[in-house]
Amino acid sequence: MKNYPIYQFLIFTILSVFVLSCNPSPGKTTVLNPGLVYKSYSPKPTDIKISREAYADKLYGFWLGQCIANWTGLVTEMDKIGNIGDLKTGDFYTREDWGKTDLPSIWGQGVPSDLSPTIDFVFRGEGEIWGSDDDTDIEYIYQHLLYTNQTSILTGKQIKAGWLQHIKSEEENYLWVSNQKAYDLMKEGMVPPETGHPDNNPEYEMIDAQLTTEIFGLFAPSRSDYALKMAQLPIQTTARYESQWISEFYVIMYSLASSVDEKKNIGENIEWMADEARKHLPDNSYPAKMYDFVKSKYLQGVSWEEVRDQVYQRYQVEQEDGYDMTAQNRYCNGCFAAGINYAASLISLFYGSGDIVETIKIGTLAGWDSDNPTATWGGLLGFMIGKEGVEKAFGRTFSNQFNIHRTRIGLPNNGIDTFENMAKVGVFIVDRVVQEELGGGIDVKRNVWYIPQQ
Repeated sequence: MKNYPIYQFLIFTILSVFVLSCNPSPGKTTVLNPGLVYKSYSPKPTDIKISREAYADKLYGFWLGQCIANWTGLVTEMDKIGNIGDLKTGDFYTREDWGKTDLPSIWGQGVPSDLSPTIDFVFRGEGEIWGSDDDTDIEYIYQHLLYTNQTSILTGKQIKAGWLQHIKSEEENYLWVSNQKAYDLMKEGMVPPETGHPDNNPEYEMIDAQLTTEIFGLFAPSRSDYALKMAQLPIQTTARYESQWISEFYVIMYSLASSVDEKKNIGENIEWMADEARKHLPDNSYPAKMYDFVKSKYLQGVSWEEVRDQVYQRYQVEQEDGYDMTAQNRYCNGCFAAGINYAASLISLFYGSGDIVETIKIGTLAGWDSDNPTATWGGLLGFMIGKEGVEKAFGRTFSNQFNIHRTRIGLPNNGIDTFENMAKVGVFIVDRVVQEELGGGIDVKRNVWYIPQQ
């Protein structure tokens, strides 16, 4: 009888070791999607293993990085678009303009941005709330629709219903060009993808799909083939041809962010991801030629300002490589167009070299629709380095709250959400994709995904 405490101690120790071996995060409960039945799965040696907990942190970093970049880029949005046409904006910004007075945009009527008197970062600290914008709100809606419809592939009817339910109809609705036209067509009864067909939507060449669909790459980690399948209809809701291919380029990069070589630095991985996404672009298309042009100048060591000026001269003045936007005589010379903003985004991507602070700075100064490329890369880099990585890069902490009702309507909790919850919903969507679409599985004890390779 005197030895029982020893036996009890040994039994407790053995059980503790067993529990720890099954669940490497004792004290933490694995949060599961209440709308999904988790099935048992036997992982294969070739499966890609990804921590759900770590992925949630990365998704938090995506939303945070995207908000920082979006709001910072808005300071200079449409300040500098070149001087073709009726709107004269003068020379482009350079790195020397960072921290200096912000100049008026093409629609600013002589007034600089009210976000910041100088060209600088725009932050929201603890106790404040990030507002949604067109770079974040449609992605938020797509995530909401995937989760509430318990699906991995949205239908045209689901997209239409979501747009009509969550976008204001008769007041400022924060839609422009192709998004606005697609929305008008939906109100008339048209269903995606017809809303993005050139016969119906004359704005299909604009930037819209680039800033509303990157998130689908995050819903299919390391599996860009399926990410493209998920994103196809949302992209075609507003885009075709070159604008569609550019959007798919971003989706591929976002998906590949889960397949990086941890032995390489982030800049090297960014170049690998971009080169892989480039393979998807038809070689004779202007997006492919834009990529090759910007990448070649980057490798030659030409400054980013010089490359930006050359992009303007080559594509807006000389209309090379089949980019004929100037000949179309559009408002602001197509400053919202997919092509010119894609070329500008490549400049900030390459010259930022994976540094989120530098990438956002260059994107903000590069010109045209400057909040869109910055938001794209701020989101991608924020995902790659996670919440703490973003905070470390900027040397501070940020608000975790997000108000989707700044631009959209009809969402839960009067539109107030948190990045933690937004990341959790994203993980739930990936759960369904992994189990039902990719033929993989979730180990709920170890809190990991097993994803079969493509």
